[in-house]
Amino acid sequence: MQKKTFQLLVDNTSGVLSRISGLFSRRGYNIESITAGVTADPRFTRITIVASGDDEILDQIEKQVAKLVDVRDIHELEPSESVFRELALIKVKATAAERQGIIAVANVFRANIIDVGTENLIIELTGSQSKIEAFLKLLDGYEILELARTGIAGLCRGVEKVVFIDE
Repeated sequence: MQKKTFQLLVDNTSGVLSRISGLFSRRGYNIESITAGVTADPRFTRITIVASGDDEILDQIEKQVAKLVDVRDIHELEPSESVFRELALIKVKATAAERQGIIAVANVFRANIIDVGTENLIIELTGSQSKIEAFLKLLDGYEILELARTGIAGLCRGVEKVVFIDE
């Protein structure tokens, strides 16, 4: 099993994300991560999907998704030619005595403390999946009350693969 990251440019229409995820569901393909958001042009949405499978399955995914009516462009984001980021919000149980230790770990990872309660901290961390995993591993001695991760967002480096759609 391997993973590939696909970037889609799709029409910003009602139900487009449902149709794309439905294709994965119907075919039994696995989605590791999916993120979507409007682009600089409000007519279009950029969707980043991380899928897993063997080469044949991943090639089939790309071909099947490309056939969907709303899909204007699909291409693989090669790790060596792309930038990937993920956001994690982590609520950690923290007594007054534990706070400084948690804050010190957060500072090493350039994470932000975005909320402080009497019994907890909420930490915001942006970076690669491996950075987030490493941070979570260092929090192993603390009780994580809640965790929310956005999934991967990515863009190709440079301007060679920028897609312009004129209508």
